[in-house]
Amino acid sequence: MTDTHKTRRETIIAPYGREIRLDDVDFESGMRLLRVTIREGGRYTILDLDAATAAQWSRAMRDWAEGPGAQTPQDASQDADQASPKPAD
Repeated sequence: MTDTHKTRRETIIAPYGREIRLDDVDFESGMRLLRVTIREGGRYTILDLDAATAAQWSRAMRDWAEGPGAQTPQDASQDADQASPKPAD
């Protein structure tokens, strides 16, 4: 079995009860990968990405998030505030 050292970078709670974990994984050989673990209920999907693939994926996700119809976190919180019932005076 290959010896590895894993360091958690981020845990993201996503819609519909999903969880995304990002871990740095350093292998004894010197190879370093980003491990993306997506939990959907009892199902896990695990991807090990090299730096070039992670960079390409991040650009594609950023482009989508900032594209037409994109909602900033501030927009989302304002929408939630507007949807919440207001207390009676």
